[in-house]
Amino acid sequence: MLNIEGLTRYYGKFLALDHLDLTIGDGELHGFVGPNGAGKTTTMRILATLLAPSAGSAQIDGVELIGGGKRARRLVGYMPDFFGVYDNLRVGEYLDFYARCYDIGKVQRQRMTDQLLELVHLSDKRDEMVDALSRGMKQRLCLARSLMHDPKLLILDEPASGMDPRARAEMKGILKTLKEMGKTVLISSHILPELSEMCDSLTILDHGKLVFSGTVDALAEKMSGDAPVDIRFTPTASEGQVENAVSVLRELPYVSGITQEESRFLRVRVEGGEKNRADLLCELMAREMPVLDFHREPMNLEKVFMEVTQDA
Repeated sequence: MLNIEGLTRYYGKFLALDHLDLTIGDGELHGFVGPNGAGKTTTMRILATLLAPSAGSAQIDGVELIGGGKRARRLVGYMPDFFGVYDNLRVGEYLDFYARCYDIGKVQRQRMTDQLLELVHLSDKRDEMVDALSRGMKQRLCLARSLMHDPKLLILDEPASGMDPRARAEMKGILKTLKEMGKTVLISSHILPELSEMCDSLTILDHGKLVFSGTVDALAEKMSGDAPVDIRFTPTASEGQVENAVSVLRELPYVSGITQEESRFLRVRVEGGEKNRADLLCELMAREMPVLDFHREPMNLEKVFMEVTQDA
């Protein structure tokens, strides 16, 4: 659906975006992650046709965005991190104004306004002044504005920035609905745990370069594939049973290290990924070892992000 090839942007001699290649499928919620200055906003502005690249191309369903004019802009909805609102308009008037900018007819404008206000849970605010809305409501209104022309690709730069927990939960629900509607959504955020919950896939940028692109699960597996397995035995397990379990584990060729943290708690380093971890558990159960808990501590997305970008 979205295909980016060799996208590059210089600001003078500074290379802000370095030959980015990226493909995002239809109906995908894709997270865009990176430290400040990584090239996220530059990429989003290029895709929104607000900034010309120094080199490269980007297409949506084969339509070239760079130099694609009105046809390209019809395919993209963009919500910047610092959005502007006209405080002297009512909520309904605000959406009607932007619909007119896209030459949308009166009947369709009214229908789209009703549908979008319902989508972002602002139907009861239609006649209120924009200035009277809370920050979270204004952000949801700006999201509705970016959807007024029914774009195929929605670009959201820090959509939950500054929101309280309830407002962030509402935004997550709206994004889930957009995915169910078949919209392709590119989301930039520094709230990494929320991205991992919302997104099907993500891209990590650092110093203008792509560091990783793929599913959240693939990234976690890549970074934590050799993370140790924690094994806890039942409170009634004897010292001899634990020692026997250690002997069994040492026989396994894919076990590279065993640490006994407590009398009934082992930390085992397993090489070779999920299959070997599953085989290890099967071996313990076949030997009737009194295992109470067996798990690998998942790496949170912040830790993954730090490890992926530290040497980039």
